[in-house]
Amino acid sequence: LITDMMMEGTANKTPIELEEAIDALGSSIYMYTSKQNINIEATTLKRNFGATLALVNEILLEPRWDETEFDRIKRETAESIKRRGAVPSTIASNVYNKLIYGDHILANSTLGTVESVESIELDDLKNYYTANFSADLATISIVGDINRSVAVKAFKGLVDKWEVKDVIFPEYEIPTPDNKPKVYFVDVPNAKQSEIRIGYLGLARTDPDFYPATVMNMKLGGNFSGDVNLVLREEKGYTYGARTRFSGSKFPGKFTASAGVRSNTTEESLNIFKDLMTVYGDPISEDDLDFTKNVLLKSNARRFETLGALRGMIDNIATYGFPFDYIKDQEKIVRKMTVESHNELARKLIRPNEMIYLVVGDAATQLEGMKSLGFGDPILLDANGIPVQ
Repeated sequence: LITDMMMEGTANKTPIELEEAIDALGSSIYMYTSKQNINIEATTLKRNFGATLALVNEILLEPRWDETEFDRIKRETAESIKRRGAVPSTIASNVYNKLIYGDHILANSTLGTVESVESIELDDLKNYYTANFSADLATISIVGDINRSVAVKAFKGLVDKWEVKDVIFPEYEIPTPDNKPKVYFVDVPNAKQSEIRIGYLGLARTDPDFYPATVMNMKLGGNFSGDVNLVLREEKGYTYGARTRFSGSKFPGKFTASAGVRSNTTEESLNIFKDLMTVYGDPISEDDLDFTKNVLLKSNARRFETLGALRGMIDNIATYGFPFDYIKDQEKIVRKMTVESHNELARKLIRPNEMIYLVVGDAATQLEGMKSLGFGDPILLDANGIPVQ
């Protein structure tokens, strides 16, 4: 709500005046909330850099807090939550996060719930902003035809005006997985497609195994040529796309296998995922490992051609404390990976007999088939992840 509100004008500009000022410069300024960050991003022509930065400063330091706009944003946010609550893919992502993280704050959607949104007042946003928007928590990443001294000078005004505050971050205990496979089902009556999420709590982005795990995962489902996509999409035609991936931040992330499949293929698709992950611990061929290495190394040649990609790279350096040449370190990891080290990681990190299996689909036709996984009776949940009695 705060980042939506802060784009609705400033102390000196109405929402329309702010939008017109940005458009007149041919710039874009976007503010949004992610799970662990509040972000403001701007793109501008070189000649309009100073004027665009002045608007960014104004947005950050002089919010308008208009009551009428706040009422509209609350109403639109609540309506968005209700709409998304009927979309199976959104239900699957939200329930899966709750199954992985339990009572941890990362289980929650940044949109909140209808009840939480309706309970928030404008003063709550003002108080949060006053207490938590602190200069020492911010990082600034800039990419373009601009040298260091000019950039430092340009941001001096923001740095000088922005206060440093004593911000206290609550501690949340990361849940301990019980390592027992469980099958969950959320009923969407008459759904023509089932959303599948399989996985468990994984690695932090800063874990030494995180990037090696990403490399190891490529052949399983890290790209279009991965095993799960080749079987479920290319061979069977059950889905438009199936993937597996590791995600993570400073906190442990998730290993997730996912797909949206035709409803009448749900049971078989689940078992295909399970079987492919089970045999993935078997030795990978030298040819497949070489293919994985070539894909990763050749993609790096073009990976940082855009300004956005370069900014993403330095964002990682700022966020995680990576060395400035961490991309070279990653390339060394790719080159040094052997069949043995690949298989060791696969056996260590791809453990289908310890995973959560979640399906969002038509229970009347698909629920009974979940028993074929061999992990007991499926547990029926509602769209909020609460067991159905």
